[in-house]
Amino acid sequence: MHRLRVAAAQLDLVVGDLEGNAARIVAAYERAVAEGCDLVAFPELAVTGYPPEDLLLRPAFVAQSREWLDRIAAGTGATAAVIGFPELDGVLFNSAAVCAHGAVQGVYRKHFLPNYAVFDEERYFEPWPGDGPLFGIGGATVAVTVCEDAWFPSGPILTQAVAGADLVVNVNASPYYAGRLTSGRRCWPAGPPTPASRSSTSTSWAARTSWSSTAGRSSSTPRAR
Repeated sequence: MHRLRVAAAQLDLVVGDLEGNAARIVAAYERAVAEGCDLVAFPELAVTGYPPEDLLLRPAFVAQSREWLDRIAAGTGATAAVIGFPELDGVLFNSAAVCAHGAVQGVYRKHFLPNYAVFDEERYFEPWPGDGPLFGIGGATVAVTVCEDAWFPSGPILTQAVAGADLVVNVNASPYYAGRLTSGRRCWPAGPPTPASRSSTSTSWAARTSWSSTAGRSSSTPRAR
């Protein structure tokens, strides 16, 4: 695989603040470009903040989310950006767009929708059965997944690896609940399990810096890897 410089832009995004989140995404993207990154990955549903919940029942909010995504994409160059957003195509999908050269180059739609504990994604989204497109970025073949899709041994990462992916970018997010940080460290001290460990494919993760589902003030800096 070609050597890629990847930034994980683990931002403190605010639910419902479309304009503010777009500004945070653009600022992090510009920093990643300045640092010579080939790709920068943003969190799941980065445009809306996570979890947007019943805001997704408002057609105008979903439409405006797409408008902001397109504005962000219009400002991209050779550095690719993976950005989570709600995608309306007859039904609503939890999607991640790959943006570069001034446009959305392709979209991946989440397969597995968590519907337990603090998660209720089945209320809003439909699952997608396909593996999604592969992207040529910096001389490497890159695939995209969203959060829960990386947890299942029969999930898309294995089939993406078989299809030739050198790198799978997984974008994720989680709402806050009491004990969230300690439970995550206890369950996965070395990071979440992934089917990529059963193949030669590398995996890159991008999440949020803040567990709050409302406005926060933690640092918002991209991490190059």
